[in-house]
Amino acid sequence: MSDGFRNPSLAVDSICLRKGGAEVLLIRRGASPWKGKLAFPGGFVDYGEDPENATLRELLEETGVEGRNPQLYAVKGSPDRDPRKHIVSIFYMVSVEEESEPVAGDDASEAEWVKVGSILSEDIAGDHFDIIERLRK
Repeated sequence: MSDGFRNPSLAVDSICLRKGGAEVLLIRRGASPWKGKLAFPGGFVDYGEDPENATLRELLEETGVEGRNPQLYAVKGSPDRDPRKHIVSIFYMVSVEEESEPVAGDDASEAEWVKVGSILSEDIAGDHFDIIERLRK
């Protein structure tokens, strides 16, 4: 049912670190926009779903990794941050087992642990590099 209002869509992204923050779990996007670019595992919040549950669901769907204890890290909401439409994303810091071996699923073509210091801005989807830079500090 439409209420006549145009609202942004809500997405969530999981930030999973290991080795004292030296490595981050990223996926390679298998679809447009940013096909082939690295991104945090995430996706849209389903209607009636709590965003914290959504971030754990998306993490599992895209990487096969089970997360726990999501903690708010950042919110990105610029109206032009995504070419599809206005999307607000909540980034959560999510705890995972350091031994977790990611396996790409859903719309991810790859899922892997990446050294935070080796990530270049041109390899990252959208504004996710802003989060990488914040993690480096």
